[in-house]
Amino acid sequence: MDTDRGAGKLEVIGLLFAVAFLLAMIPIVRETIVDAIGFFFDQRDPVTGERTTLSTALLGIAITIGAVLTFIGAGYLVLSTNLGAKLAFLIIGAVATGWLTINGILFVVFAPRGIRPADLEGLNAIQMRIPAIAMTVGALVLFVMFLVALDRYEAEEPA
Repeated sequence: MDTDRGAGKLEVIGLLFAVAFLLAMIPIVRETIVDAIGFFFDQRDPVTGERTTLSTALLGIAITIGAVLTFIGAGYLVLSTNLGAKLAFLIIGAVATGWLTINGILFVVFAPRGIRPADLEGLNAIQMRIPAIAMTVGALVLFVMFLVALDRYEAEEPA
């Protein structure tokens, strides 16, 4: 075992999170962070008092990035410790795009229960589903690409 290599990437990330958690326990630091987050994600319209559209969009983007990092990143972290980085990436990619494909098919078949096609000018039921169909086809193509890459990875003989 090589002990002269220094800290690995996971150790550095873990150390940074530990320092961040310790700093979050200090009230002044915590209040500053909450104020900074509120500045971006809780901007209100002075007249109505409702959250602005920019604040809502930034909050949605932050939640999406956080969800992807949490759910896909946690799976990758666990798999990479047992299978290696390359195989873990291929498996997580296949799983994520497979789930997106199934989710997209369900979204196309059982359209959202929001705005009806009659409420949108010139759009019928099929035309409303075109973006969902395009995302489903894109996810399916990526899923097949990950499956082909996994097949090639398994076909390689270890040196």
